[in-house]
Amino acid sequence: MIKLLATIKKDIRILMRDRIGLVLMFGMPILLVLIVTSIQNNVFQPFSKNKVPLLISNNDTGRLSQELIRAVDQVGLFRLETFDSRRKHNGMLTLLIPAGFSAQMAATAKEKAGKALHSFGLEGDTAARPADADSLTLLFNPGIEPSLKLSTAGAIDGAIQMVESRQIIRNIYYSVNEKPLPDSLASQMLSSSMGLKEIAESKGGTAIPLNATQHNVPAWTIFAMFFVVMSLGGSVVREKLNGSFIRLKTLPTNYILALLSKQITYLGVTFLQAAVLFGMGVWLFPFIGLPALSLPHDGPGLILVTLLVGWCAVSYAILVGVVARTQEQANGFGAVSVVILSILGGLMIPSFIMPGSFQTIMQLSPLHWALQSYYGLFLEGGKLKDILINILPLLVITVVIQLAIVVILKRKKLI
Repeated sequence: MIKLLATIKKDIRILMRDRIGLVLMFGMPILLVLIVTSIQNNVFQPFSKNKVPLLISNNDTGRLSQELIRAVDQVGLFRLETFDSRRKHNGMLTLLIPAGFSAQMAATAKEKAGKALHSFGLEGDTAARPADADSLTLLFNPGIEPSLKLSTAGAIDGAIQMVESRQIIRNIYYSVNEKPLPDSLASQMLSSSMGLKEIAESKGGTAIPLNATQHNVPAWTIFAMFFVVMSLGGSVVREKLNGSFIRLKTLPTNYILALLSKQITYLGVTFLQAAVLFGMGVWLFPFIGLPALSLPHDGPGLILVTLLVGWCAVSYAILVGVVARTQEQANGFGAVSVVILSILGGLMIPSFIMPGSFQTIMQLSPLHWALQSYYGLFLEGGKLKDILINILPLLVITVVIQLAIVVILKRKKLI
């Protein structure tokens, strides 16, 4: 026990001298969480606060083009701005309404109403449609997100169908009653009485706030933990190169004790990283206009998951240090591999958009299981028993890494 405490004290002193490593382990994650959360906060804002700007050029003088603009505005997704199509513009999304749109829409609605009346055995106006006018055009910047473009096109298409349906109902009503359709009745016929209730799934039965903070703080905390490879991996390589392994063989101790010391020391570092980032989310974010982090109700479960994720991160860092031959190899491979594992684990790219071939590979990333464990607590309000299915694979991966460390050290005759 005395030897272990002395070794831990030695590792802490070495760690405190590594100023660059401390900056990477604490300063970089803090900046990442602040920057990414601030940027993504707009994505989670309600559309009423963060609408998409949409430029509209209306070259039509009819009534139906004005109804279309009102229908698009009622979607609630856009902040509409009008402009002259003859002038240059730099909008991300632009809707061009051609001349003759109202006439074309009225003729199409009249034809469909006539067909509907004929199917009822009634007389309807089947006048020939006028020549097709130019179609509506949606101009978009090539750099725009494909999902935003699809959402915009879908919303505009829905507005077009709403205007056309209203006009068809007007024609049918006039043909039957020989008087115009009241606007109030048209609104009642086109409005849905079935509402859509949105409820976020919660394992704990309590509502969890869905915001950028709740998503990003746990994810980048995991990234910060695994980035200890830059400090710990290099430390292991230095000890191999300066002969510490060989000197330990001449002493009444074992290098396993040194590895245990490093794991305990850096496990404390990873736990401190999580405490700093979680505390920043709880107390600092509200002062800078970001949503506060809501901690899980299962405190012991949060502590256990944090310790397990930290142990896995420390184990991986030691494995990199044991395999690498130089400090440059440890730092380079360690940093790149953590980024790759983060991508595969869903920290940088949502796992649900990954192709099917990556779904199996994703299961091999410890960061995937760490993220799912944290999300089970932070987003789903679950307890420890609810996330055991995610904790167990993470534990298995950690044990495999530990065994690999021992095997490699024995093959190299370092223990």
